[in-house]
Amino acid sequence: WAKEPVMAVSIGIATLAMVSLLLSPYNNYLGMINWAMLYTYPVLLWDDGEMLDVPSHPCDKKGLSLEWLKNL
Repeated sequence: WAKEPVMAVSIGIATLAMVSLLLSPYNNYLGMINWAMLYTYPVLLWDDGEMLDVPSHPCDKKGLSLEWLKNL
C-alpha cells in the first residue's frame, strides 16, 4: 500500500462512501417511500379479477399511504 497511495486513498474513499450509504438515516425513509409508491402511479393494465396486486382501474390508488411523510 505504501507504493500506491492513490489506490489506497481511492479504496478508502469508496469504502467510506459505501458504509455511509448503508448507515444513513435517509436510507430508511427512502425505502419506505419506495414501498409506498409501489401502486400509487397509474397502471396501464386492467384487472380481469384474477390479478390481486393490480388495481381494478388505472386511477385507483392501491398501496400504502404517504401521510406519514407529510407529518415529518
